[in-house]
Amino acid sequence: MALINTPEAASRLARTIISDIALYNRDKILNGIRNDNIFDLLEKELKEGLDLYMRRVSPEVDKKNSFYNRAIVDILIKRNGDIKSGIW
Repeated sequence: MALINTPEAASRLARTIISDIALYNRDKILNGIRNDNIFDLLEKELKEGLDLYMRRVSPEVDKKNSFYNRAIVDILIKRNGDIKSGIW
């Protein structure tokens, strides 16, 4: 399988991976935001997602995994801004 070599495709893949994590881990996300430990609760899932992302995306396209990290913020954090939390 060829590596993804465009920023647009890398961003789509990152958003797809994080969307899947969000879909299958709703309770962990809710609890993690409420208790300010979302990254601890999703550590395994986020690591597996990052591993997949890094296997599929050419390092020249995203050397710092910025599309993946941006997807985490946009999909896991911003979309859940209505959850009561001490974070905000």
